Amino acid sequence: MKIESVDFFYVSMPEVLDIGDGSQDALLVRISAGGNEGWGECEASPLTSIASYVCPMSHSACKPVKYSLEGERIESVNDIYRISNLVHENSLDLLQADHTLSGIDTALWDLFGKMTGEPVYRLLGYNKANPKVPYASQLFGDTPQESFDKALKSKTDGYKAVKFGWGPFGTKGLKADIEQLHAVREGLGKDILLMVDAGTVWNGKVDQARERLAALKSVDVFWLEEPFRNLYLEDYKSLSESTPKIDIAGGEGCTNFAQAQAMIKYAGIKFIQIDVGRVGGISAAKQVADLALVSNVFYVNHTFTSHLALSASLQPYAGIKDYTICEYPVELKPLAKEITKTSILPDEDGYINVPDKPGLGVEIDTQSVKKYLINTEIKIGGERVYITPDI
Repeated sequence: MKIESVDFFYVSMPEVLDIGDGSQDALLVRISAGGNEGWGECEASPLTSIASYVCPMSHSACKPVKYSLEGERIESVNDIYRISNLVHENSLDLLQADHTLSGIDTALWDLFGKMTGEPVYRLLGYNKANPKVPYASQLFGDTPQESFDKALKSKTDGYKAVKFGWGPFGTKGLKADIEQLHAVREGLGKDILLMVDAGTVWNGKVDQARERLAALKSVDVFWLEEPFRNLYLEDYKSLSESTPKIDIAGGEGCTNFAQAQAMIKYAGIKFIQIDVGRVGGISAAKQVADLALVSNVFYVNHTFTSHLALSASLQPYAGIKDYTICEYPVELKPLAKEITKTSILPDEDGYINVPDKPGLGVEIDTQSVKKYLINTEIKIGGERVYITPDI
């Protein structure tokens, strides 16, 4: 069976704010074959990713992503891996290719799951999907009081784990950070797991990150996430060996398996966080989860967009019982909530369960997609090479 069409839908909130919130826009991918449709989502600049699919060839290792996809056969999971390898071969020097491939690869898994009637996690080799403990992922408030209020709400909502990140943390000095940390711990109480995401704020400044360790320890932080940018291996390693000891998490910026492999092997991290919408899709993410399993590193999903992306992010480690934690964003913009008819909600015991339906088990709300759709046209030399398709 051949791939018949690959379509992109650029959706956006009417206003995109300069904040660390990835739910303000999205690029959805729809792939059709044999009367079935698969959907995926890229966690990347939508317009840039569309351009990488249709751009002219620069040379033999810099071809548009479509060169590796259109007309290809999809008859087994091996074809999904084969297409991923084709993209890496043909678009080696096209740096946006992995971001674009991420949504495509996810859509191919969703498509093949629907073709075969199997959930993606089973296609990946798992017999069952284990429940995960969702951590309520959110931004620090502008003030300690706002952060306290958010923490108290998460506690009231029944979450067993909570993460605060970005916002003013790390930007206003040590005293301000200590006030934020104590505010969220006070709001949560002592029994709820607390994670902190520094949003790469101390990049190249290990000493500043190290200054926060005692404060983080004092509020019993479960992990410190992304103190530095992706692949700053020596900085990560140095901080991981500092005292007092705080477990370090990172990896959401990885755009291929090799980057994640380097983080696992050389950064001293305890938790590898992988975004299926960035790393090359479900195929690459599963490879990372397998490596983490034999490396004494815990795999955790990264996601901060729709529930389509949430389902995709859970599949690569759904069947690994010891990997119990999952990111669960609780401050999504309306776009991210509305573009799917399916919501993955905590059950009565507070756990997240992977959908047990064919593919990703998530239905797209096409009317909501139309509501947020940014009609896009790309011309090269006066010739149109892309226009938003019908949905």
